[in-house]
Amino acid sequence: MKYAVAYYTRSGNTKKIAETIAEVLGVTPFDIADGMSEKADVLFLGSSLYAFTYDPAVEKFIQDNAESIGQIVSFSTSASGKSTAKFVKETAEKCGIKFYPHAYKCYGKFGILNPYRPGEKDFVQARVFAKSVVADLGDPS
Repeated sequence: MKYAVAYYTRSGNTKKIAETIAEVLGVTPFDIADGMSEKADVLFLGSSLYAFTYDPAVEKFIQDNAESIGQIVSFSTSASGKSTAKFVKETAEKCGIKFYPHAYKCYGKFGILNPYRPGEKDFVQARVFAKSVVADLGDPS
């Protein structure tokens, strides 16, 4: 199983979670602005909630790389603790990409909100999530 980790972030919160998940998978995470250089059976895709939705750049990334992605596993950060999974799922399904049924989300620092998030507890939970996906889908190759 070939895994990859991509993320979109404005503040750096989602990048921190991407780095944590990538460490578990033994891959190097990349910013979606860099595009995909290789196909992935499973793409962990991180994004953040902005004004109650995800950034249009995430939708464009999914559309532009649909032929290189077998399945998307969503993870996200937000000041409210809500997930971007429903937006990612909708786009993935429109593009014919399988969507993993579970997602990871955590709070992210935004202004004075959540000043220490994501923190160590969030990183531990992200590692557990990544390991559970691997246990379900198969070891990285």
